[in-house]
Amino acid sequence: MTKLFVGNLPFSVTEDSLRTLFAAHGTVDKIALITDRDTGQPRGFAFVEMGSSEAARAMQALNGTDFGGRALKVNEARERTSGGGSRGGPRRY
Repeated sequence: MTKLFVGNLPFSVTEDSLRTLFAAHGTVDKIALITDRDTGQPRGFAFVEMGSSEAARAMQALNGTDFGGRALKVNEARERTSGGGSRGGPRRY
């Protein structure tokens, strides 16, 4: 299983439209459309999980293509590193 990062998505994107886009290149196992926690609106990126060979094909075919008027950025997701937010320190609540 390979997790892909999909960036530069239009803010009108839905999970269904993203699934349809990637399903043309193989079976989509999981989609995580990232939303703003305050507004619930999409933040312009998502993660898509597919089989390794299918993910490689989708990445090759979709990176840089137009989707909703924006050029997609599709690459293999990197593991999240431990640590704080944008300032690099611990999170304060």
